[in-house]
Amino acid sequence: MVNFGFTEEQELIKKSVREWCAKNLPIEKVREMDTKQQVPRETVKGMADLGILLPTVPEEHGGAGLDWVSACIIAEEMGYADVTIAIPAGFQVVEGGWGHDIDKYCSEKVRKEYIQPAIRGEKFVGIATTEPGGGSDVAAFKCTAKKEGDEWILNGEKAYISGTEECKEWGGGFWILARSGPAPPGKPHRNMTGFFLPFEAPGVEISKRYDDMGRMALSCGAFTMKDVRLSDEYVVGEVDKGFYPTMEGFDNARILISCSAVGVAQRVLEIGMEYIKERKAFGRPIGKFEGIQFELADLYAKNEAIRTLCYKVAWMVDQREKGKMKSLELAKWISYCKLLAPWHALKCAETAMIWLGAWGYTKECPLEMAYRGLMSYCVGAEGAINIQRIVIGRELLGREFVPYK
Repeated sequence: MVNFGFTEEQELIKKSVREWCAKNLPIEKVREMDTKQQVPRETVKGMADLGILLPTVPEEHGGAGLDWVSACIIAEEMGYADVTIAIPAGFQVVEGGWGHDIDKYCSEKVRKEYIQPAIRGEKFVGIATTEPGGGSDVAAFKCTAKKEGDEWILNGEKAYISGTEECKEWGGGFWILARSGPAPPGKPHRNMTGFFLPFEAPGVEISKRYDDMGRMALSCGAFTMKDVRLSDEYVVGEVDKGFYPTMEGFDNARILISCSAVGVAQRVLEIGMEYIKERKAFGRPIGKFEGIQFELADLYAKNEAIRTLCYKVAWMVDQREKGKMKSLELAKWISYCKLLAPWHALKCAETAMIWLGAWGYTKECPLEMAYRGLMSYCVGAEGAINIQRIVIGRELLGREFVPYK
């Protein structure tokens, strides 16, 4: 029989994160962060003290050495607490998912100067692949990296990047992907190299801060690179083969996104249930009306199904890390999660807002924060919805059915 339970250690992680969030991230605090458009440094330091920043980084590198199931438990609990998803997106998905891959492929210099301080909540690390022309077509990126002597010279622009202000204020950097040579005919993903870009490097400049509709406590911006000079110590992975670890990073981030979305969905359904049990119309609680009760039943059942799928896939990510599963085998399953979880969570928020009527449309109600934040997961974070469908279709039908070939 398959064991669907968490280990004793994982249950303790779940309990400790839930308790920490109840104390440090009550809904009033979440509203305050959303309004002030900032995650307080003491909150980040608290997460570091709890050991939940970059939690899958091995202990010998300064991390907690947790497995991916445990990381997904943390992401779900943080989504349950911060329904705006500013903290889940910034500190579980971006730092946790991509920080793991930076640590896995970076030099000891980058690990000591950036990854380990990020684990302690002292610096911010993240991902900066998206360019003004788009983000999902990674092989079409235009940023360049040219080798001159012992240095790489980087030029280009990255856009819609989470954490630019945090990185500027706290120190840190981003994983970027740049073209390091001409693409061979029919193979646009070749000759791309990953770099860790220190944000304080000469030639890096924030060009824009976007005024997003949601997850207001996490900044989003664009930056330019003008003749930025980096040594080989800042190469992440192998030269000209940066596409592959980048895809691995997207997989890591997508499963964390999915689990945090499940946590948000759970929270907004609970808020909705509390209301429909108390609110009366025509002399009875509105939860008695089938038009509402049946919607709840459908959404709750679907959330349980998606949660089970997500933890199965988290287990599969652990198998990949142990060398028991290849990334290509995993890609389809991760896309199942990213296809379903964010849109389902958004539907939960929308439906619960309608149950709550006029109150659900006010900023006295937390549901509007969830709706605004979740939309970022749907429109493109870590891959747009139709990219997930293309990945799934490719794996089901074969590569000859990829639409862009």
